[in-house]
Amino acid sequence: MGQVIGRIRRPVRRGRVERYLLLTLLSFAASVALTRLFLELTGYPQLGGSQLHIAHVLWGGLLLFVAALLPLIYANRWVYDLGALLAGIGVGLFIDEVGKFITQSNDYFFPAAAPIVYAFFLLTVLLYYRVRRAVSNDPREQLYRALEAMEEVLDHDLDRRERAELESALDRIAAEGQFGKLAEALKGFLNSEDLWLAPRRLGRLERWVRAALVLEARWITPVRLRAFLAGGLLAVGGFTLARTLGLMLGGGSLARVSEKLADLVAGGRIGSDRQLGLFLVEVALEAAVASSLVVGAGLLILKRDRLGVGSAYAGLLLSLTVVNLLVFYFEQFSTIVTAMVQFVLLVGVLRFRNRFLTPRRGASPQA
Repeated sequence: MGQVIGRIRRPVRRGRVERYLLLTLLSFAASVALTRLFLELTGYPQLGGSQLHIAHVLWGGLLLFVAALLPLIYANRWVYDLGALLAGIGVGLFIDEVGKFITQSNDYFFPAAAPIVYAFFLLTVLLYYRVRRAVSNDPREQLYRALEAMEEVLDHDLDRRERAELESALDRIAAEGQFGKLAEALKGFLNSEDLWLAPRRLGRLERWVRAALVLEARWITPVRLRAFLAGGLLAVGGFTLARTLGLMLGGGSLARVSEKLADLVAGGRIGSDRQLGLFLVEVALEAAVASSLVVGAGLLILKRDRLGVGSAYAGLLLSLTVVNLLVFYFEQFSTIVTAMVQFVLLVGVLRFRNRFLTPRRGASPQA
C-alpha cells in the first residue's frame, strides 16, 4: 500500500513581507497625518448635501476593498506593492473616523480616538518588527519563496545577483533532503544556457537608498551626528522639562496650570477625578522622559557616548510607546509633529549606535 500523506496547512510567510509591511506602515501614517492636516486647514468641509455626508471612511473602505481584490485577481509581484500602499492609505482613512464609531453621538473629536489610532499604529510597527526579525530554516517555507522568486524569470526580470541568491537558497533546500529533487531541477533550469538574464537595474527607491547611504558615509561623521543628537535631545527635553515642571510645581505658573486645566475641561478631556489623575500621571511621565533626554544630551556632549545613547534611547522609546498614548488623549493630533521629531531622534540614536558604537567583525569601533 502506498504511503498516506496528509495535507500541510501550516501557514508560510511570504517573501519580501518586510517591504510590504513597511509600505503599509508609511502610507498609513501619511494618510492619517495628511487627512488631519487637510481638514484642519480647510475648516473640516463636508462632501454631500443637506442629507448626505460622504465621509472619508467610505473612500478608505473602497481602497481597502481594492487592495484585497488585487492579489486575488493578479499574480504579478508588483501587485503586492500596490496592494500594500492602498491598504495603508485605506486603513488610515478608515481608522481616522474611529471616534464616530465608538460614540453614540458620532463624535469625530472624541478624546480616546487619537490614542486608539496611535495604538493601532504601534501594534502594526510591532508586527513589522517581529516579522523582520523572524528567520525560518524550514525547507518547505524556503521552497515557497524560491518558487515565488522564479516569477522573475517569467517577467524577464531575473539578473545575475538574483540568480546567485536563488541558487544559494536552492542549495540549502537540497541539503535538507526533503524536496531535494525539485530544488536540483530548479537549479538545473537556472544554469541552462537558454535562460535569459536581465541587466542589473536599480529601482528608484534603491537608487535613493544608495545615494542616501553614500551621503551619510561622506558627511555624517561621529562628531556631526553627536552634535545633532545632543542639540535635538537638549531642545526637545529642555522644552518639555520646562513646561512640565511649570505645571507640576505651580507657584508663579499657577495661572498657567489653571488655564491648561480649564481648556482640558472645556474640551471634554477632563471630566472626572480619574481623568485628572491620568493627566497628572502624563505630566509626571513627560518630566521623567524629558530628564532622560537632557541627561543623554549632556553625556553625549561629554563624549560618554554609550551612556548618553542608552539614556536617550530609553527616554525616546518610553515616550513613543507609552507616554504619547496619554499625550494624544489630552493634546489630540496636535502632537503628531512632536512624535515625528522624537522618531527622527530615535533613528539618529540607533544609527549612531550601530555605526560608531557596535564593533564589526575584523574591525574596531570608530567611537
